[in-house]
Amino acid sequence: MDKKRSAVFFMFLGIFFLTLTVFFSCKKSEEISAGIKPDEQQPISETKEERDDRMAWWREARFGLFIHWGLYSIPAGEWKGETRHAEWILTTAQIPVKEYEKFAPQFNPVQFDPKDWVSRAKDAGMKYIVITSKHHDGFCLFDSKLTDYDIVDATPFQRDILKELADECRKQGIKMCWYHSIMDWNHPDYLPRRDWETRPADGADFERYVKHMKGQVKELLTHYGEIGVMWFDGEWEYTWTPERGVDLYNYVRTLAPSVIVNNRVGKGRAGMAGTFDPKTAPGDFGTPEQEIPDTGLGYDWETCMTMNDHWGYNKNDHNW
Repeated sequence: MDKKRSAVFFMFLGIFFLTLTVFFSCKKSEEISAGIKPDEQQPISETKEERDDRMAWWREARFGLFIHWGLYSIPAGEWKGETRHAEWILTTAQIPVKEYEKFAPQFNPVQFDPKDWVSRAKDAGMKYIVITSKHHDGFCLFDSKLTDYDIVDATPFQRDILKELADECRKQGIKMCWYHSIMDWNHPDYLPRRDWETRPADGADFERYVKHMKGQVKELLTHYGEIGVMWFDGEWEYTWTPERGVDLYNYVRTLAPSVIVNNRVGKGRAGMAGTFDPKTAPGDFGTPEQEIPDTGLGYDWETCMTMNDHWGYNKNDHNW
């Protein structure tokens, strides 16, 4: 193996192992009613029995793999001598969007082996895999027809990673699930801009961005077979209102009635504790981050926890 391929290979292994996340799911208490109650903002009606049936596989799975992977793996957590960054590097290092986009031609994971990935997860006892279809930087690991800022059009790799991974998961009996960011630092219509950004916001149309984002969600839920979970994130900015959260939850469940949606689809999450009120906010489970509630939550929940101190790949993070 020559030096170039060796570097790519070991970077790729680092991406895989440094971003492995253990998910624990806790069965909800029986006294909690079946999700958000239908009203004028929530047309989707579901009985407790129907909800229990939809949630059954997830409640039994209890252990999954979360893979954070994207253009931020190229700088590997380092920018201008600072080594504290990871998947947020665009904003934590205040990299201009056009400069950040230059990582795309360098993204060429020639050793990507979906069969090996899924086999390793399955051998470890994992029952589902969640991967970043798009993180906050706006770059897509799938072949989206709504943008050229994706793995097929913007990189030399030119393969749809999500399709290959979804096909392999289906072969090996693992549930395929997507993480998808509501926030998008690349899209010209996303608001608000970062406070340090120089890109003008004049002409930006958030409604147009939401239409684009929902279009990508439709691609993810209709082009890759059955999907177990839609795992949203980046919902905390003021432009994402409670009403938008309800609308997106409805949209997802209309496209894929059996899919499970986390609570970050809406505005009900209480910070990193990940708690929410399932009677009043959209979402099927809570998402405590980097902690396991010592008394449980009284409803469905899942802890997302890294093996070191970062979600994305940071080559200097050895705090296992």
